[in-house]
Amino acid sequence: MKKQILIACGAGIATSTIVNGAVEKMCKENGIHATLHQIKITEVGGYVDSADLLISTTIVQKEYPFPVINARAFLTGIGLDEVKEQILAELKK
Repeated sequence: MKKQILIACGAGIATSTIVNGAVEKMCKENGIHATLHQIKITEVGGYVDSADLLISTTIVQKEYPFPVINARAFLTGIGLDEVKEQILAELKK
């Protein structure tokens, strides 16, 4: 089954582009079929019924019916391996 991944940042442009590229690469390397949606954090609500995972570089204020992973590590490099493992663990479920 194809996973629907939301990649969100404040504006839906800069930081989500970095994360989007990294997650795309991780999916390819691990044989995970996924569709990535690069969006603004304010647009997440529109995907509540279809998304499997939210990866965000900004603070997520709301509760969603899917896991939320903080992706700031992709920008800082701090704790990046742990975050990648967390993402892969969710996608392999």
